[in-house]
Amino acid sequence: MQAGAPDKSDQSRALWLSTIAFTVCFAVWTIFAIIGLQIKADIGLSDTQFGLLAGTPILAGSLIRPILGIWADQYGGRVIYTLTMLSAAMMTALLTFADSYPTFLLAALGVGIAGGSFSVGVAYVAKWFPKERQGMALGIFGAGNVGAAVTKFAAPVIMIAYGWHAVALVWAAVLAVTAVIFFLFTKDDPDLARHRASGQKPEPLSAMLAPLKSVQVWRFSLYYFFVFGAFVALALWLPRYLIGVYGLDIATAGAIAALYSIPASIFRAYGGHLADKYGARRIMYWTFMVSVACTFVLSYPPTQYVIEGIHGPMAFSIRMSLVGFIVVTFVLGFFMSLGKAAVYKHIPIYYPDRVGAVGGTVGLVGGLGGFVLPIAFGALNDLTGVWQSCFWLLFLIVTVSLVWMHFAIREMEKSAAAAASRSRHCPSCRKCSRSMARRRRVRWRRTVRSRTGDRRTRTSGRVAAGRLRAVICGSRLPVCCCRSRSGWYGLSWWRSCRRSGLPSTTSNCSGSPLCRVFPGQRSGSSTDSCLQSSAVGCGRRSRPGHC
Repeated sequence: MQAGAPDKSDQSRALWLSTIAFTVCFAVWTIFAIIGLQIKADIGLSDTQFGLLAGTPILAGSLIRPILGIWADQYGGRVIYTLTMLSAAMMTALLTFADSYPTFLLAALGVGIAGGSFSVGVAYVAKWFPKERQGMALGIFGAGNVGAAVTKFAAPVIMIAYGWHAVALVWAAVLAVTAVIFFLFTKDDPDLARHRASGQKPEPLSAMLAPLKSVQVWRFSLYYFFVFGAFVALALWLPRYLIGVYGLDIATAGAIAALYSIPASIFRAYGGHLADKYGARRIMYWTFMVSVACTFVLSYPPTQYVIEGIHGPMAFSIRMSLVGFIVVTFVLGFFMSLGKAAVYKHIPIYYPDRVGAVGGTVGLVGGLGGFVLPIAFGALNDLTGVWQSCFWLLFLIVTVSLVWMHFAIREMEKSAAAAASRSRHCPSCRKCSRSMARRRRVRWRRTVRSRTGDRRTRTSGRVAAGRLRAVICGSRLPVCCCRSRSGWYGLSWWRSCRRSGLPSTTSNCSGSPLCRVFPGQRSGSSTDSCLQSSAVGCGRRSRPGHC
């Protein structure tokens, strides 16, 4: 592919075929949630053995994500994605030859390869879209989580009619066909095409793993541990919880769990759109604050109170109804889906050349959450004897995530403010706002004289102010990072640029220490990227260091 913007038809095929492929992979990844029930009955597994069998593909898929993501960055997502699907299809078909518990565990490790496709798809899809559209694209791709619901609805029908062997063979065949279609109708991502054209060799493994030394990567991993790992854990735990707390039958409990899984997957695409529009950081704040409230409400166990009234003791109880529980869990799942998209919106901004490695690591930790949390839920039930104890743990995790995120952001803002105050572009920072205003007027007069040759510069009022703003925005005057009672001068100058009618996006200032003071940032100029580089600009036509 030639350098420049990718063809839109190639973009669309890459996105939608990747999403369909990930949906099929996710369906295969969760196959033991259905066929495991029949296997348990056939070979007489205990509950613990069944839990380990069902969780083994989740664990294997999570552990393999970083290396598959690195390979996708090095050799291209198209080839690695295809090989991943073909390998998972072969292992799923070989599952039918297992006849003992150890062989089933070994086959489950192979089936888990399908779960590693997530990091490959993220690395592949992200390189087809510019930063201002990556959130939406990755959100659409991540909606392939709905493959879990596909297995829950379709696999029981096939298993009842033909047995669990037929389910494994059908799922393997569909995955193999999907891999062939994906390879034939997609192209290599633009970055790989440019590297091949220039003869550039893939970077070594050590360079790909370098970002993992950053604490920020592990902070993102904690976010994903909650928004994805807790989502998977709840999808697995809810049927048992509903049966134990509300006395539902298995069919009803499974249907409610499926209703939780589907919206929590589909709304991920909407989360990507919101992350593009409002910024990933704001979406993460929404996600964590709402999740804190929801998990707090869900964690309150049924309680009976007795108080001394005027006419004697008065007893009453507090218990969440089934309808209320469904509503609160739906809200929790909805905001989890937004958070999943927002977490992966951060990664291409901070690590554009390491999306596979960083995205794979974040996905690894999130997948481990789906494996570890159900075990922790069961242990808490045994230790406390309270069904709601699972939400105690989720409340603790999301609270820690919110506090850590908030203080990390505050530190980043303080560092940006300190960098701005030391900037060499700050002329006479000790001067008061009035002297700064006088300097701007003088510079405006000089600029007008030099550009127009007009010495009549005594114009006053709004017309002069408008001309002043326009001249400032078009000149080579630096942004002043001085601060007064009214705030940063850079802020007022940027607002002047907006009122002057010049381009008002801050896309060219991505990375500036001053970008954080610019409100109303539009797509492609999130605060996250604004803390990365030293370019300052208030519009697409401005140059680094100007205006």
